[in-house]
Amino acid sequence: MATATTRLANHHRGLRRPAPPPNTARPVTDGEKIARGVGAAGLLGVGLIHLLDVVDKFDETFYLGVLYVALIAGCLFAARHLILVGDRRSWLVAGGLAAATFAAYAMSRTVGLPGSTDDIGNWTEPLGLASLFVEGAVVALSAEMLLRLRRAG
Repeated sequence: MATATTRLANHHRGLRRPAPPPNTARPVTDGEKIARGVGAAGLLGVGLIHLLDVVDKFDETFYLGVLYVALIAGCLFAARHLILVGDRRSWLVAGGLAAATFAAYAMSRTVGLPGSTDDIGNWTEPLGLASLFVEGAVVALSAEMLLRLRRAG
């Protein structure tokens, strides 16, 4: 006497299963791997620059210290995601994070930030200039990679 499981197994034996979907992952070029590494290094540079200044920010304006810590964590997360995934979303986050930081620096030097007007006009601070350079490079690289990804797919 056949059990229900045996009958079900025999009943479905003649059915064809659909083929697995084709692998849609696009190949990653050496140039893209290098760009991911450079982008991640840039994000880590932004994080390091802000780590060097975070203690002073907590002393000056507490909320800026909190924003610095959030930026550092965001840079670490974005750099990791850029290396491991490197898709359009990764480059959007990397470029967006760098652009937002660039814009916040510019605001702090022009009109000032709420509760923090001490830096208005202070454009020559070495850490600030280094930050602008690295952030600008990450934004430019992100824009280039987003254009390349758009053309490729």
